[in-house]
Amino acid sequence: MALPANFLDGRRALVTGAGSGIGRAAALRLAEAGASVLAVDRDADAAAAVAEKTGGTAVTVDLSDLAAVDALDLDVDVLVNNAGLQHVAPIQEFPPDRFSYILRLMLEAPFRLVRGALPHMYERGWGRVVNISSVHGIRASAYKSAYVSAKHGLEGLSKVIALEGAEHGVTSNCINPAYVRTPLVEGQIADQAKVHGLSEEQVVEQIMLAPAAVRRLIEPEEVAEAVAYLCSPATASITGSSLVMDGGWSAH
Repeated sequence: MALPANFLDGRRALVTGAGSGIGRAAALRLAEAGASVLAVDRDADAAAAVAEKTGGTAVTVDLSDLAAVDALDLDVDVLVNNAGLQHVAPIQEFPPDRFSYILRLMLEAPFRLVRGALPHMYERGWGRVVNISSVHGIRASAYKSAYVSAKHGLEGLSKVIALEGAEHGVTSNCINPAYVRTPLVEGQIADQAKVHGLSEEQVVEQIMLAPAAVRRLIEPEEVAEAVAYLCSPATASITGSSLVMDGGWSAH
């Protein structure tokens, strides 16, 4: 479906983890649609580069610092919760402080951001919350207890936002990609290649994409287009949903 031009004119959008990967692609796409974009990232230079490209504003913040999250300017019409990280270890070896950090960054920070943004959205009678979840929001993989827990929690949070926001013109949805070609995933590929004694191409084909029917990495721009779609006029009745982009992984 071709989206109308400038359908976000006059709207203000905040994208977390906007310095690279999915966040960067989403920030660029929303700016293309006419939104004024707040590019939020802990990497000041990366955020500034995206802000320069979009004509928006760079915001440097560590989202695991919840007091800093609460202090952000959250008068926005579109909120894209994207920032995240991964840690791989068996549960009995998983550092508890790392588990807490990942849930704070990937679940509590989105809650705080939504909590701060909803009053503005309610006042305007319009808002879009897009949560970048994962296939791991609907499926589990071994050794990723914190990431899987955070994404499953984000799915539930997104549905509650949808139920509460509906009467105020606010929708809330998740996007659930499988592996996307981002710095986070490229780092995992390199690590697994060393551990398994495989080439990086073999890691992608034999390990990462083994459960999928479509055996390729997803490009960040594909996810960004889904973000734009969920903010478009055609999706006013799509809420509380999960848009799965997993190449058939969850069809098993």
